[in-house]
Amino acid sequence: MKATAKTFGGMIDRALTRARVFYFCGADEAGAGEAAAQVLARIGPAERQDFTGAELKRDPVRLADEARSSSLFGDKRVIVVTATGDEAHDAIAMLIADAVPGWPVLVLASGATDKSRVAKLLADRDDALVTVCHPPDAGTVGQWVRSYGESAGLRLDARLAEAIARAAGLDTRIARSEIDKLALYLDASAQAPRTPTSADLAAIGALTVDDSMAALVNAALGGMTDHLRRELPRLAAGDINPVGLLLAFERRAVQLAGLAARLGPNGSIDAFVEAELQSRRVFFKDGPDLKKQLRAWRGVKIERLLRRLTALHRALLTDSTGASLRLQQAITEIARLAARAGATR
Repeated sequence: MKATAKTFGGMIDRALTRARVFYFCGADEAGAGEAAAQVLARIGPAERQDFTGAELKRDPVRLADEARSSSLFGDKRVIVVTATGDEAHDAIAMLIADAVPGWPVLVLASGATDKSRVAKLLADRDDALVTVCHPPDAGTVGQWVRSYGESAGLRLDARLAEAIARAAGLDTRIARSEIDKLALYLDASAQAPRTPTSADLAAIGALTVDDSMAALVNAALGGMTDHLRRELPRLAAGDINPVGLLLAFERRAVQLAGLAARLGPNGSIDAFVEAELQSRRVFFKDGPDLKKQLRAWRGVKIERLLRRLTALHRALLTDSTGASLRLQQAITEIARLAARAGATR
C-alpha cells in the first residue's frame, strides 16, 4: 500500500489491521514524524524498542527476531527504526520474508524517497504501508498550527498561525515547541483559552530557523571554530531553541548525505555544487558553505554525523535537563572534527 501525507489519514484504519511495516519517507521529515506519531497513538500503550538503521545494517536479522519476541511484561510491543536512506533494506527484507507476522514496525527514513529500494520493496504489499511526505506549504502548516494551538488553548487567527509556521521553517516539530512555549507563557489551556498577539510571540522569542540558526550550523559543520565561538553564546543565553537548532543540524546533515551520495568519492566538489546551483536544486546562498562542508563530511564521516545527531536528539527528548549545555558540547565537537577533516583535503 502507498499513501501521501494527504491520503494517509484515510488509509490508517485499514493499514492498522493489515500492515506489519509502516515506512515513512520523503523530504518532509516533520510530516513523516507526525504520521508515525499518529500510528503510535492508534496502536496505544505498548513496549517500544528503538533501533537505528546503522544497527540493523550491521545485524540485519535482529529486526525479525525482535518483531517475533514477546514483551517482558506481557504487553503489546512496537518497534521504531530511525534510518538514513536504504541502510535498513536487508533487515526489512528479512522481516517481510518471515512467515511469522510479529509486532508492528515503523521506519522513519531520512533522505529516502518513494524511489528508494525499501519503498519499492514494500509499496505493492498489502502488509506494508509506504507513506511519502512531500514538503508542505505555509497555508497547510498554518492550518496545522491553528488546530494544534486550539488543543493547547490558543485561539490563533490565520495570520498569526502562518507567521508561526514560517518562523518554524514549515517544520511542525519546531512549531509544536513554539506553541507549547506560547501556551505556557499565557497560562492557556483547553479549559481556559487565550488569544495570543504578535507581541506575545515576540516576548517568547519565536524563532526564525534560517535567520537565527544558519550561521551557527554553517560555522560548526564548516569547521569554522573562531566563528563558532562568536555564535555559541546565543545558545547559552537562551536566544535559540535547542530542539529547533538540533533539527536544523539534522536537516543540513541529511542534505549533505544526499549530495555526497550523488557526488561520489572522486567527484569534483566545486564543479558538482556549481551544477546543483545552476539546476536550482540548492539555494544559491548555500553554495559556498556546502562546498566547505562536503570537504569535511563524506563517506563514513557523514554516516557517523547522522548517527551522532540522531542519538543526541533521542537523548534530548528523553531528558531535556541541561539540553543547551549538552548541545553546545556536541556542536563544539562537531566543529573540531570538521576543522580536522577539512584540513586534510
